[in-house]
Amino acid sequence: MVIPNQPIGQPVEHPNATAILFLGAVSILCCGLAGPVAWALGRRALDQIEESGGAYGGRSQVLVGYVLGIVGTILMVIIAILFVLITLGGNA
Repeated sequence: MVIPNQPIGQPVEHPNATAILFLGAVSILCCGLAGPVAWALGRRALDQIEESGGAYGGRSQVLVGYVLGIVGTILMVIIAILFVLITLGGNA
């Protein structure tokens, strides 16, 4: 029995999976500006993985990088708001 539209063999890891994971981790650790990039690339990669019908793997790497990108973006915004409040407030 042949199942149509099913890839043969192991799925290939999405080409950006490792980069998205790296950008998400960097956004948490040191550079918040990488967060929105990881967020956008992660969303696009997740959509591509879903549309591939099993041809692309690496969903867990992309998902972790995507979530880290969201968290990194939120932390970046919070730190920017605190910086502005401290700057405007004078003595903290």
